[in-house]
Amino acid sequence: MAKRKEENFSPPKNVKRPRQEELEDLEKDGDEDECTASFTNGTSTLTAAEVGIIESIRLKNFMCHSMLGPFKFGSNVNFVVGNNGSGKSAVLTALIVGLGGRAVATNRGSSLKGFVKDGQNSADISITLRNRGDDAFKASVYGNSIIVQQHISMDGSRSYKLKSEAGSVVSTKKEELIAILDHFNIQVDNPVSVLTQEMSKQFLQSKNEGDKYKFFMKATQLEQMKEDYSYIMETKERTKEQISQGEERLTELKRQCLEKEERFQNIAGLSTMKATLENLKHEMAWAVVNEIEKQLNAIRDNIKIGEDRAARLDRKMEEQQVRLNEAEQKYKDIQDKLEKISEETNARAPECMALKADAVAKKRAYNEAEVLYNRSLNEYKALKKDDEQLCKRIEELKKSTDQSLEPERLERQKKISWLKERVKALQNQENSVSQEIEQFQQAIEKDREEHGKIKREELDLKHTLSYNHKQLKELKDSKTDRLKRFGPNVPALLEAIDDAYRQGRFTCKPVGPLGACIHLRDPELALAIESCLKGLLQAYCCHNHADERVLQALMKKFYLPGTSRPQIIVSEFRNEIYDVRHRAAYHPEFPTVLTALEIDNAVVANSLIDMRGIETVLLIKNNSVARAVMQSQKPPKNCREAFTADGDQVFPGRYYSSEYTRPKFLSKDVDSEISDLEHEVENKTAQILNLQQHLSALEKDIKRNEELLKRCQLHYKELKMKIRKNISEIRELENIEEHQSVDIATLEDEAQENKSKMKMVEKHMEQQKESMEHLRSLKIEAENKYDAIKLKINQLSELADPLKDELNLADSEVDNQKRGKRHYEEKQKEHLDTLNKKKRELDMKEKELEEKMSQARQICPERIEVEKSASTLDKEINRLRQQIQAEHASHGDREEIMRQYQEARETYLDLDNKVRTLKKFIKLLGEIMTHRFKTYQQFRRCLTLRCKLYFDNLLSQRAYCGKMNFDHKNETLSISDMVNRRIAMDLILKMADSQRFRQFILLTPQSMSSLPSSKLIRILRMSDPERGQTTLPFRPVTQEEEDDQS
Repeated sequence: MAKRKEENFSPPKNVKRPRQEELEDLEKDGDEDECTASFTNGTSTLTAAEVGIIESIRLKNFMCHSMLGPFKFGSNVNFVVGNNGSGKSAVLTALIVGLGGRAVATNRGSSLKGFVKDGQNSADISITLRNRGDDAFKASVYGNSIIVQQHISMDGSRSYKLKSEAGSVVSTKKEELIAILDHFNIQVDNPVSVLTQEMSKQFLQSKNEGDKYKFFMKATQLEQMKEDYSYIMETKERTKEQISQGEERLTELKRQCLEKEERFQNIAGLSTMKATLENLKHEMAWAVVNEIEKQLNAIRDNIKIGEDRAARLDRKMEEQQVRLNEAEQKYKDIQDKLEKISEETNARAPECMALKADAVAKKRAYNEAEVLYNRSLNEYKALKKDDEQLCKRIEELKKSTDQSLEPERLERQKKISWLKERVKALQNQENSVSQEIEQFQQAIEKDREEHGKIKREELDLKHTLSYNHKQLKELKDSKTDRLKRFGPNVPALLEAIDDAYRQGRFTCKPVGPLGACIHLRDPELALAIESCLKGLLQAYCCHNHADERVLQALMKKFYLPGTSRPQIIVSEFRNEIYDVRHRAAYHPEFPTVLTALEIDNAVVANSLIDMRGIETVLLIKNNSVARAVMQSQKPPKNCREAFTADGDQVFPGRYYSSEYTRPKFLSKDVDSEISDLEHEVENKTAQILNLQQHLSALEKDIKRNEELLKRCQLHYKELKMKIRKNISEIRELENIEEHQSVDIATLEDEAQENKSKMKMVEKHMEQQKESMEHLRSLKIEAENKYDAIKLKINQLSELADPLKDELNLADSEVDNQKRGKRHYEEKQKEHLDTLNKKKRELDMKEKELEEKMSQARQICPERIEVEKSASTLDKEINRLRQQIQAEHASHGDREEIMRQYQEARETYLDLDNKVRTLKKFIKLLGEIMTHRFKTYQQFRRCLTLRCKLYFDNLLSQRAYCGKMNFDHKNETLSISDMVNRRIAMDLILKMADSQRFRQFILLTPQSMSSLPSSKLIRILRMSDPERGQTTLPFRPVTQEEEDDQS
């Protein structure tokens, strides 16, 4: 699940806060947790519980509440009181959900998304748990408090943040929360720990005694014990069926053993054909000698030709060296000319920089003078405009003295009032349209975000689907040829390697792919070994670098450029596997990768030891056991890491989950994998289709909303224009309507003063203009000097450009000559390597000839003149062998029959031993389960008596009566008591007083004003519900599946 940004609980305007009485209680109690008073008349002193106490809870956008809390709870008894709808049920539901409980357990809905307030995107829960004392959970990490924050999204997903007392995030995993709850013994799904209103009704008001008995079994966890017993008994019956099948198999194996023994008695000899076969073998031995002598003569001829070619290559290398020296001299001459021009250019550079700086300074001074002039000009224009307005105003005042303009003034006032009303109406329309625009923009943005998210999801699915199609094709191809699992080109590549080896191009035949050369002792470890070896399963081994180059050339024919090729490991081939006993890991229960594999080829084993250190890697099937072996204790000696059956990688301090769910190369059940992949492909295709339909719907919504947004924006602009027009008209009318009692003489004086200022500014402008013209001439002069020096430098650069081109050409020529020299050097080296290889081949052939002649003399001491070729003799030998084999097939081979008989006998004895062992196990299991069932009955009887004792004791202490009857045979529980609500409350308080290390949180609509005053009791009064609060949008539990996502 993706991490969410931390959200601060900022209280909105309609946040429900505790009443004044609650605030007074909190101020009075503070954060003290010591219980110094009793609910009875006596007094006692007892320290409150230090761990597992719920200190506070805060809710945001949860159920129908925008904000609840924070509520601070006491360490012993807490009453949450308030009217219906005030939030009591929300607090209880949040406690269950916030501590990892399922939505169904709250009896308030079947999905987490139902807890998000209507109209909001998410809900948040924050719970603070006390974490003090010696029993604290990771006290050095979390401190005195653990803050559990849960974020619930509209889609029903949720994420956790576990914070320390300082507010830093420690973990975001649910496993960490489960570990905390286990440490504090908090069981949110157990009705004894958290009793919801519906569960209490079911227990207290239900007339069905069987339901009460089920409640008792679940609360005491007897139900889990009973289910475990049933599961073990079912397993026992299945084991009995396996024993029965094994006994049937024993009868069949015994019959096969007798048949093999009978066939062994009927075999006959084939001496004549075997004698003929021996004669052909004699001829074959000397025929091989003849062919090797012919090959030796051909090799000697090739070596002579190669030595002549090596001499020619030496002469060409000398000629190439001369051309290279000439090209380098030409390059040096051109470089010297360029250096002279560069020195002259560098000499003029300081003067150029100084002139440039002077030109820039004078240009800056001119610009500043121009700014001052423009500023004065603007001031003059403003004064002139003020003068015109003053004159106009004086004229208007003089005209307004005429009383005949009164009707016109009244008409203007009437029009102003009408215009103001119109502006107000237009502004209301503007606000409404603005809200519509904002709503459309938000809708479009939301749809675009969702569209982008779904588009990315679609691309990911298509990528995965493409990979699955490729993998499915490879799996189907591998049914006919296992080597195709390592790549579609592998069979053809191996055939090309065989041809090249027969042609003598390899010193030693390369080995690979390595995955095809190993076999699993335990098929369940296939994914673990693949996760360990990874790309090495497709790698090849070569004896030396010459063989590597030949193999690389062959791979180019089968792997396109840009595609990944298998790895090639170069290491000298050995016939024996390394002795790794002194550095190998050892564990009495778990194998290493080396011991879990059957490797016949020593080269393969040695390569995997060198490249991966398989002797130091353990294989542990169970994930939790792997963690315990590698992390909870000191790892085994020489063990660096371990892999689980799921492919997870475990280090002493780290744990990495595998990206793959099934083995690709080493699995044997190909049909099952093909079926799983086909099913997965169908699911992915259906998902892509659904996403494309959703994308189409979103695109239509976006297009429709964009059209509506354009209309609203156009309407908004029209309203803006109308408002501005009416406001401007109002201002014009109000300007006319101003009071005309202004002293005309004062305005005339002001006009005269304004004219004086205009003259001063005009004079100052003339001075600034003269200064600006002077600075302009200086600027032009400095720019001309800078342009002149720059022109000279550019001319030098123009002279250097052709030389640079010549230098580049000369440099290219030098490179070409160097490449030519390297070409001849490499060609000569390659030729000498080939020549030396031929000489080594000649030596090997001479040794081979000696060996073959020695072998031939051992087979036939006198040399035989053979006219037939070795291939012809080989065919005759094969034909004769086939005839002998046919005779053997009709009568049977003595050794083969004996071997089959021994195998059948060993299989029979092994199965017989297993059947006897299973029978002993079943007998022992029956005895153990009989004892365990008696213990279970005794434990159930003890819990029943204890429950009755507590029930009678609590009622008898206050002189009340009641009765509790258990019927374990019919699984019923009947309870009858005469205790009313007030008496039950007293009993609860007395029980809480006797168990001050436990915290009690009780929710009730009663005021609880009759409770005794005590620091052990804390009452949280909820505010009354808001007006217009709607019903929560919960569906019945039976109508939808639990869809919590953690």
